[in-house]
Amino acid sequence: MSLCPCSSAKPFADCCEPFLLLQDKPKSARALVRARFCAYKLGAGTYREFLMRTWHPATANKINITDLTNDNLQWAGLEILFAEQKGDKARVEFKAGYTDNLGQPHVHHERALFHRIKGTWMYLDGQVRDLTGQAAG
Repeated sequence: MSLCPCSSAKPFADCCEPFLLLQDKPKSARALVRARFCAYKLGAGTYREFLMRTWHPATANKINITDLTNDNLQWAGLEILFAEQKGDKARVEFKAGYTDNLGQPHVHHERALFHRIKGTWMYLDGQVRDLTGQAAG
């Protein structure tokens, strides 16, 4: 039994694996963040279909397919800082540690927005923060 990479301390088979294999849908935006983290950690190219299906149609045109097939980053861990859901809308703030292809450690800190459409939670958009807490980019 291997633990889920999302840091939930649950077995992978009972946590995010059914989502990644498209056998089930996350019941909350928090669960979707965990599953999307797993997809990136285990290989975004491998789980590209899951990532695409959970990207909101209104912002899917921003997807860079190269990013989804580039598995050069080594994702380390996920920390969910805040999650709030109101009806079919939610926001989740999280930090995900990773190491780049040069071996340099980084933290992806994001405040993400989600929308549930016909029972499926989707990533809408997010604001990425740098280490000083200022908006990046």
